[in-house]
Amino acid sequence: MTTIQYREGKPLKARIPEGHLSEKWTRFKDQIRLVSPANKRKLDVIVVGTGLAGASAAASLAELGYNVKAFAFQDSPRRAHSIAAQGGINASKNYQNDGDSDWRLFYDTIKGGDYRSREANVYRLAEVSGNIIDQAVMQGVPFAREYGGLLANRSFGGVLVSRTFYAKGQTGQQLLLGAYGALNRQIARGKVKMYNRHVMLDLVVVDGHARGIITRNLVTGEIERHSAHAVVIASGGYSNVYFLSTNAMGSNATAAWRAHRKGAYFANPAFVQIHPTCIPRSSEHQSKLTLMSESLRNDGRVWVPKKLEDVHAIREGRKKPTDIPEEDRDYFLERRYPAFGNLVPRDVASRAIKERCDAGYGVNKTGEAVFLDFASAIERYGREQANLQGIQNPTPELIKELGKKVIEAKYGNLFQMYEKITAQNPYETPMMIYPANHYTMGGLWVDYDLRSNLPGLFVIGEANFSDHGANRLGASALMQGLADGYFILPYTIGDYLADYIKAGPVPTDTPEFDEAEEMVRKEIDFFINNKGKHSVDYFHRKLGKIMWDKVGMSRNAKGLQEAIEEIRELRRRFWKEVYVPGSADEFNPELEKALYVGDFLELGELMALDALHRNESCGGHFREEYQTEDGEALRDDEHYAYVAAWEYPAPPYERYEKPVFMTDAILHKEPLVFEFVTPTTRSYK
Repeated sequence: MTTIQYREGKPLKARIPEGHLSEKWTRFKDQIRLVSPANKRKLDVIVVGTGLAGASAAASLAELGYNVKAFAFQDSPRRAHSIAAQGGINASKNYQNDGDSDWRLFYDTIKGGDYRSREANVYRLAEVSGNIIDQAVMQGVPFAREYGGLLANRSFGGVLVSRTFYAKGQTGQQLLLGAYGALNRQIARGKVKMYNRHVMLDLVVVDGHARGIITRNLVTGEIERHSAHAVVIASGGYSNVYFLSTNAMGSNATAAWRAHRKGAYFANPAFVQIHPTCIPRSSEHQSKLTLMSESLRNDGRVWVPKKLEDVHAIREGRKKPTDIPEEDRDYFLERRYPAFGNLVPRDVASRAIKERCDAGYGVNKTGEAVFLDFASAIERYGREQANLQGIQNPTPELIKELGKKVIEAKYGNLFQMYEKITAQNPYETPMMIYPANHYTMGGLWVDYDLRSNLPGLFVIGEANFSDHGANRLGASALMQGLADGYFILPYTIGDYLADYIKAGPVPTDTPEFDEAEEMVRKEIDFFINNKGKHSVDYFHRKLGKIMWDKVGMSRNAKGLQEAIEEIRELRRRFWKEVYVPGSADEFNPELEKALYVGDFLELGELMALDALHRNESCGGHFREEYQTEDGEALRDDEHYAYVAAWEYPAPPYERYEKPVFMTDAILHKEPLVFEFVTPTTRSYK
């Protein structure tokens, strides 16, 4: 078995301001250096990624006066994966008058992340959350509204208040259109130069500072150099390392990973989120999983039959779910977690679903599904509507009809999507759901300023590790992306750029740019000229299976050690046997995939190493050896209350010639100090 050989490095300092939580951000803004409007015109910033975090950051920085270059691998920022977010965005507005506050949002997020996130960052996130809603409303985002005109709210997992703002089931898309409009305004002004269909393939570091990137034009294959005084990575997460995930198929970790190879630390890579509410896979040949919004758990009840004979009858088509009487149904989330019921956090719900399926109660042919049932909600809303309309003694049919209309108004597009994919009508029969890989809490390490350890490199949104600890609460991804882009980075980046007002444009005809471009060209040439026998997908699928089986919803030391060895062998075969058709100077999707799967094969090993070194269970990281008697996560605050930030184990070189072993990585720790909350056993019962 592989032994852990990593070396321990220096402790990391997050540069958190002094003072009470409620004062830190204000004090920070009052004390940072500013750049005058006239001097902002002299400074260039690169933004990689134009989802919610990147688009909002590029638009905000350009509005302030900086010269911005923005890069997207899609044909338009409108196609960023942010559009896939369905259920909503959190903010502590307390419109429901149900006791919400900045402190409550902060506490729920810290607790939901199983006390593995930085207090100061999380409180700042809560503090600016209300500004995001105001900004989006001014941009025309069509949030749902109550009868009186106020913005509507609904609940999400892990909280006891309603703080989630939503636009039916397409909140991410509507928020992205708002950010895209702001970005387009700056493109029209000439303050943002937009590079669609470009992918970042290397970070250029000059005198220890990030000063540019190397990109490939995905249409023409041209390799380009771009320089700036600062680089912002906003390229999203890495869940596609599992091959099957809820992420768009083009989502990848290459921008962040190439920055990691150039010296940026990668933090908590093992912290990945399994979303409980996804459409189960239908076959071994599937290449994408589909998310069903967590908002559905507001009204949907999760259950399986109590009797195994009923389970088998449903699998074999001899019974329908609606044939199972109430007394023979196990609403297991409500049974196990009475305080939160179906709205427990994602990691808790996912493990509970897997436990029932592993015990043999899965209700589809693969045994990997449970029911999400809306019959009770339809009846409840139907009776309410009948009362509102003054209908006396309504028939069951009328109650059902009225209730369906309410459900349709709240979740109609989600129900339509489910029916298109499964050919089942969820108004008439329960949905089937199963957990799937979704969000990644790990990412490049950043301090309070959102700076990486590499000067000049800033990381925002899902690409950094900072706000969610070991588990992200639902509806918090959009919140973090827009908070970073609109309200945090525009302050913090100025403090860094103040040193470079007189620096002048950053040249691209330097040895550092030459070396970075040469490395990129060599790797591309390798893929085009390698005479292998297997496609890129062949290796990606195999990696995904290793990751899901051994670095997935639950892990153990033996499986993680096996995963490291198996990934190493798969990586060796990849560099020897991969086949990429076509040429480098054309649109070549297989070449795109080869480049990012090469990165996934290293990242996967680091994820396994990080999971192996952390001898505890917390949030999305569930080590089977460390659990309570009733199967809940068992943290070890004495030994593991830190951020694990890994340094790449070697200087960049041709990976296809010499293997890189992640067990040689250097581990830097940032101690997590809890001044304002006390870590306790996380309970949702």
